[in-house]
Amino acid sequence: MAYGEFELQLRALDERGRYRRLHRRTGIDFTSNDYLGLAESDELRQAATEAIARGVPVGAGGSRLLRGNHREHEALEAEAASHFGTEAALYFGAGYSANHAIFSTLPQRDDIVLHDELVHASVHEGLRHCRAPHESVPHNDVEALAARLAQWRKAGERGRPWIAVESVYSMDGDSPALADLVAVADRFYAVLVVDEAHATGVRGPDGRGLAAPFEGRDNLITLHTCGKALGTSGAFVLGPKIVRDFLVNRARPFIFATAPSPLIAAVTRAALRISREPQRRERLAHLVAFAARDLKARCGIDASPSHILPIIVGADAKALALASALQAQGFDVRAIRPPTVPEDTARLRIALSANLSEDVISELFDAMATALRRLS
Repeated sequence: MAYGEFELQLRALDERGRYRRLHRRTGIDFTSNDYLGLAESDELRQAATEAIARGVPVGAGGSRLLRGNHREHEALEAEAASHFGTEAALYFGAGYSANHAIFSTLPQRDDIVLHDELVHASVHEGLRHCRAPHESVPHNDVEALAARLAQWRKAGERGRPWIAVESVYSMDGDSPALADLVAVADRFYAVLVVDEAHATGVRGPDGRGLAAPFEGRDNLITLHTCGKALGTSGAFVLGPKIVRDFLVNRARPFIFATAPSPLIAAVTRAALRISREPQRRERLAHLVAFAARDLKARCGIDASPSHILPIIVGADAKALALASALQAQGFDVRAIRPPTVPEDTARLRIALSANLSEDVISELFDAMATALRRLS
């Protein structure tokens, strides 16, 4: 079988510096989303050992609607709803499939979806299968969003608007004005969907995310992933019970997927409990503040306000060269290139975790300053 067209496309990617390759983990971690350092922690190893000892299976064996539903899934959903302060929770195998389910299932034909232009790729994938029309709005521009909704209503549209944003943007580390977005949602009878993937466990009261002050409202749906700060895998969709029930009945990414591992569900319950303890979160907040000062002092670069620090260099080749120089000195830092980020904004994405130290952060920024001077 010939795959000539594949070869041509891959060669074109390679010529543009955008060919993707898999690399094993090596060096000091400044790349992963393991923000609280839980993924390889003794606490989660112990939780897994205890769950296996009490007979929790590794695999589900089928979809949740067939034989795959397990008491560990239901216990986790009950604990997540209580923890985050919502009426109901539904557990998916991944944040990607959860976002796909939300946007391919909930908006109806007479509705409209307005999404931030930098929202996750999984939202875009759901919108590809969405019944409602959808449009992007400028990043973190609440006024532009409100103006478009006013225009839509003035045109006589009677459906429900849906607003899709992230609480911490994965490649920029910044956040929207959520209180203002809630006010816009109330004004236009819209549903606000907040992807908390990079805030879960890290930001907000008890690590419950930046939308925590608004949880429990009937026009708010949140997504919290488990594969980042919580150190496991999967994701919760949280909101009114009617939303959960509708997803169970109509969301193809839920109905036709093998259920998440009951063992991982059990370990995630432990991760939720650990995430309520303040020590790791406080440690990370201290390192975020230190890194912002140190990055400015050593590299002359202003940091984002979060644990995600984008170092935007522009050209793909420059981002790759900078990452390579840092990797050679023992730092696991990766280049992020279009189409993951907009054209001409290739960057390094520095992710901080509670496992790091001030010394190693300073060493990274020293090496970065030297590499940037050479590349200039």
